[in-house]
Amino acid sequence: MDSRNPFLMSQSGNQEPNALPLYNRRTFRNGFNRVNTFEFHRLRWHFHALGRLSFPAGGSANVVRGAFGLLLRQTASSDVYARLFEPSRAGGASPSGFRDWPRPFLFRTAGLDGREISPGEAFHIEMHLFDSRPELMAAIRAAFEQMGATGIGPGRGRAALARIEQLDVDDSVREVTALAGPPSVVSLDPDSAERAVRLVRLRFVTPTELKGAGAPAGGTDAGPQFGVLFARLRDRISILRALYGTGPLDIDFRALGERSRAVELVSSDLEWIAARRRSSRTGQSHPLGGFTGEAEYAGDLAEFLPWLRAARWTGVGRQTVWGKGDVRVEAP
Repeated sequence: MDSRNPFLMSQSGNQEPNALPLYNRRTFRNGFNRVNTFEFHRLRWHFHALGRLSFPAGGSANVVRGAFGLLLRQTASSDVYARLFEPSRAGGASPSGFRDWPRPFLFRTAGLDGREISPGEAFHIEMHLFDSRPELMAAIRAAFEQMGATGIGPGRGRAALARIEQLDVDDSVREVTALAGPPSVVSLDPDSAERAVRLVRLRFVTPTELKGAGAPAGGTDAGPQFGVLFARLRDRISILRALYGTGPLDIDFRALGERSRAVELVSSDLEWIAARRRSSRTGQSHPLGGFTGEAEYAGDLAEFLPWLRAARWTGVGRQTVWGKGDVRVEAP
């Protein structure tokens, strides 16, 4: 990997000097001969309810994130807390065009939305962790243990942390004790067997909000244009890897973006979900909505499919920490 050019993209797609590098300025004529990967830990925290727990509809992620942040601040060192919740303060140079660093984790809790959990019942919280420093895992575990002891949700129902599992992308499971195992690795390079793919259907599982896409208003062009969707996904994965992973990607940022704009939205069936969250720290209310449903796209899609599949693990768009932007490739 050639990292002699420490440049970063600007909003125009160019790179700016003296900024954190997200990709290397190497142009590839053939998109099928690179090796780009993305690594992360998929962790599932299993609890047994000791009391009655209640999770609000559409608000379980906010409950979990709020409790996790509060207890992490109380139990972890200031450096570890900053690394997870205030990474811009803990890190160095910021990516150009990004005032705040993305947090190196997200929660998947949609299965808890609206649930009433009785004493003795089991439940779990899934977390995707993009920074694999060993000291983070110990701090996260301590915060989850304290969360269960202190109580979760509006009624502060208590729960006991029963076990921690690490899952791979194929859903294979291993139990974790102190430290997580090797990370899951997904390829971002196209599969030559998919060269002929010309149509893809995406399912937006959780509310998704993309800068520049707006809200669906009906009609065949109501969904996000592919160029907008891919640009947000490309930026997120590139930033996460540059900040917390194995470094800048070997991709031609601008050319990828230009080719993505040639892919067309051909149909969509989307619904805008309105939701809000209230900050326990400031008391202010913030929007937490987005669109869900399906959209179909047509064009030369092979080089974009690995990125689209990675969106299941990284999320895309705004407020991914809360589980927003969970996108699944339904076809091919």
